[in-house]
Amino acid sequence: MGRDMVQGMWATARPDLDTSAMEVIGPLKRIQRLLDEAMEPIYVDAPLTSAELDICIRLRHDTNPTIARQLADQMRHSRAAVSKTLNRLEARGFVKREPSPNDKRAALIRLTPEGEAVTDRLFPRQLAQEVDLLEGLGDDRARVIDALELLLDVLSRDK
Repeated sequence: MGRDMVQGMWATARPDLDTSAMEVIGPLKRIQRLLDEAMEPIYVDAPLTSAELDICIRLRHDTNPTIARQLADQMRHSRAAVSKTLNRLEARGFVKREPSPNDKRAALIRLTPEGEAVTDRLFPRQLAQEVDLLEGLGDDRARVIDALELLLDVLSRDK
């Protein structure tokens, strides 16, 4: 069912609703599903999930250890989700937590050498898949990036 058809059905059923957001949000949702499907094979036998790799990538080149709250804020994830992911990574020896000398309630987080190694193996595979996926953009790439940056700016204004 196409975007115009769904939007038209809602306009007929509920003319009081402003369905214009569907023109932007619908494609974004479809893009996310397509990205998830395309990336899934990378993680089938991988030692990390996609969410775990995202955190490891953030930590990989940090010159200073960070705390979970900062990581959650940077990644715009809930603190609970980041904490659960860090617990799984720590249990498998990919990250290490150390008490923070500045805040007894917080722990400093850093990748272990094992965490660095698995990140360095898996991240290039992810990047290669992303390059393949976006290859078809060709000359439109800059326009797509500009449009996405504009959308990001608009969505971030109230945050």
